[in-house]
Amino acid sequence: MDDERITPVELPEPRYEYGGDDHVFVELAEEMSFTANFKAMAITQQVADRDIEGVVENCPANASYMLRIDPDVIRPDDLIDELKAIEAETDIENYEWETRVIDVPVLFEDPWTHETLMEFRDRHQDPDSTDLEYSAQLNGFDDVDSFIDAFVGAPHMVTMVGFVPGLPWCFQMVPRSQQLEVPKYVEPRTDTPGRAVGFGGAFSVIYPVQGAGGYQLFGRTPVEVLDTDRTLPDFRDSMVFPNPGDILNYRRIDRAEYDEIREAVEDGTYEFEYETVTFSPDEFFESPREYNARLVEGEA
Repeated sequence: MDDERITPVELPEPRYEYGGDDHVFVELAEEMSFTANFKAMAITQQVADRDIEGVVENCPANASYMLRIDPDVIRPDDLIDELKAIEAETDIENYEWETRVIDVPVLFEDPWTHETLMEFRDRHQDPDSTDLEYSAQLNGFDDVDSFIDAFVGAPHMVTMVGFVPGLPWCFQMVPRSQQLEVPKYVEPRTDTPGRAVGFGGAFSVIYPVQGAGGYQLFGRTPVEVLDTDRTLPDFRDSMVFPNPGDILNYRRIDRAEYDEIREAVEDGTYEFEYETVTFSPDEFFESPREYNARLVEGEA
């Protein structure tokens, strides 16, 4: 397969809005794109680096970002002036950031998500197939294995964290023509196993806890993305492990490896396998397939 270049999109002028007295919301584009998301991450990273007095929280999203402020310390209009200056100075193609390429083992077609998805077939577009069978057919694959190969064939970047605490939204790092897409359930489920790996729209997710959900269910990972007690080594600084800008490399495993990893998680000894790399949007745009291979090998 040829390495198709990704063409950066031209973004509109950002839209700056107030969120009550203590939030500033900035929309960079109405449509998700790598350009919009990279710009949201670049600006919020620079906000964090500048340690602007009065900025309490800093939250990048898929094509926007939001800052919570202390209005007794900084006026929203003054912050917006500074954000406009940062935006004008930010050239995505010349911007780089340090991030992590994280190994995420996944047991696809696992018994737990299979039991759940079969319980809710009456809420699905195709009650006669599994979520993976439906997703494979919808994306033009001959079988589930080929679809899973495509799902794990390129890494997924964490574009935002939210909806519920610790849930990473991830966009696969491939040109738009190769993007996988599936709709959410017609009606949401009232149950989803914690650590389920799901897919909706063009986003993969890992459900951090058991609860409702509407994404197609593909499998389950034995690792945690949320540890509220901070008992695992990787959660000493934060109860949430994935950060925006991190790169998840989903990897197929069998039941034996799943059980082995899960045992290490439950006895408090498991540590994520990851490499710290410098991510270059320009190199990614120019040759995504080749650059992804270097990222996964820790050579970027």
